[in-house]
Amino acid sequence: MKLQKAQKEQVKLRVGISGASGFGKTYSALLLAYGMTNDWNKIAVIDTENGSANLYSELGNYNTVNLQPPYSPERYIEAIELCEKSNIEVVIVDSITHEWSGKGGCLQIHEQLGGKFQDWAKVSPRHQSFIDKILQSKSHIITTVRRKVDYSMDKDQSGRTKVTKHGTKEITREGFEYELTVNFEIINDNHLTLASKDRTGLFMNKPEFILSSGTGKKLLDWCNNGRTIDDIKTEIKSCTTLEGLRHIYSKYPNLQSSIKEIILSRKREIENVVIPNKEIIETIKPSKNGISINADSKPE
Repeated sequence: MKLQKAQKEQVKLRVGISGASGFGKTYSALLLAYGMTNDWNKIAVIDTENGSANLYSELGNYNTVNLQPPYSPERYIEAIELCEKSNIEVVIVDSITHEWSGKGGCLQIHEQLGGKFQDWAKVSPRHQSFIDKILQSKSHIITTVRRKVDYSMDKDQSGRTKVTKHGTKEITREGFEYELTVNFEIINDNHLTLASKDRTGLFMNKPEFILSSGTGKKLLDWCNNGRTIDDIKTEIKSCTTLEGLRHIYSKYPNLQSSIKEIILSRKREIENVVIPNKEIIETIKPSKNGISINADSKPE
């Protein structure tokens, strides 16, 4: 146990996307994830939606885990751990609704135990283990959640009446969104989005917008204290010691895949400055006349 300075860049993002079926949750999650990684290979989708994640394979070479029933909390945890072991940077859980109301999910487990109030004492700890896995994962996590569907009669700009589809209550255990860094609600089939919860302050009380890779980049920049890749590149180029480079690399765990090559390049530059001087010192040897310098020696 020890005191240490809080460092926002060590925080992993927990992002929620909710909306009615057909509002574009999976597609939006993939764009967010790409904005956070800039590398499709570092993204994995845990797919409970009958292979819907494969519909967007033209976007890039991301990974999928096809999760079939039963949708127990333990099987979700196993899928997340599989992604972590493969060093996936962003895990998309699409969707967590099945863990709650799907076949083999918490509601069905409760019903099979007898459906009494006291039976929740056996189910709730299992559900909480699933939530804890999301919160404690070493990867960034994006979850999607279905919302119950409602319809209203609205008028368009020409005055014609049309039926509008809305998402209402999230289909998961109440209170989940309060665990998240940001919770985005896609409010209609035009993919317009609002933030229903936002710890970053970037999106709350802002006009409707459409989720994109730029949104994911904003989130990652916030996670790294607002520092951009260009800022960090400047920091790396001004570094003059190998120990300093190690410090910079460890300081930005969320961006290590993006800055690794820049770090290695600067490391070689520093070594090319240091090693020749080291070699000259090593080639100065004692002799009968005092010292001699081996002019033929070359740096390794």
